[in-house]
Amino acid sequence: MKVDLHCHSNVSDGVLAPAAVAAYARAAGVDAWALTDHDEVGGIKEARAKATELGMRFVAGVEISITWANETVHLVGLQVDEDDPVLQRGLAATRAGRDARGREIAAQLEQAGIPDAYEGALKFVANPDLLSRTHFARYLCEVGICGTTAEVFRKFLTEGRPGFVPHRWATLPDAMGWIRAAGGIPVIAHPGRYRFDDTAQGALFDAFRQLGGNAIEVVTGSHTPEQYGIYAEVARRYGFLASRGTDFHAPGEARVEFDKLPPLPSDLKPVWHDWF
Repeated sequence: MKVDLHCHSNVSDGVLAPAAVAAYARAAGVDAWALTDHDEVGGIKEARAKATELGMRFVAGVEISITWANETVHLVGLQVDEDDPVLQRGLAATRAGRDARGREIAAQLEQAGIPDAYEGALKFVANPDLLSRTHFARYLCEVGICGTTAEVFRKFLTEGRPGFVPHRWATLPDAMGWIRAAGGIPVIAHPGRYRFDDTAQGALFDAFRQLGGNAIEVVTGSHTPEQYGIYAEVARRYGFLASRGTDFHAPGEARVEFDKLPPLPSDLKPVWHDWF
């Protein structure tokens, strides 16, 4: 079974509608699929209906931004009840402030000689509550400042570069509480992306485990092939369940497409081991 438990639609910072993401995944051979939009569950019903129509098993999910040790970290919640009021209130709270942050990003880019970035980014936004750096990156590509979104994030929008505006997100206990209230399973998303040394990363894993967390992403489009092995070993050492997903946002933007992402190492227990 080919399982992908990390994908985005235009309900957050993806390009395709939820049903179109489902069709794209199914065409690439995915058998079980989760939609995990950033801080938003508004696309789940459409995604579930299309996945069912296409014969895919569906997992309702969400990706929640948190602040840990002054860094932004993402938790994926899987098997959530998207109608749970605790989850809904928490996500609404964490979405607040994105517009103000977006205007600050645009002001910095204007100082760097790139005008009209706020209006330009909005052209790529389907959900105005979820204006993100990715939308700015697409605008910078559209106007020819960079060739790819990856190049944008090397030159802009990250710490020390024009357009970087930090945001204070939810706490780790808050986000895990929202996921648990909705009956879901929290997963640390793409741990290899965070700029932690070994001590800080270990502290994150320890805190996550103490709060009842027991799963991390191992094979993901946001990891390098070398990191697959590194985080497989982390999963073994901590006894974590392992998750897998492309972190798909748009055709051609992902580091790895649905049909190219490797399977989990055979000795790891998948987070979905008893779901299907």
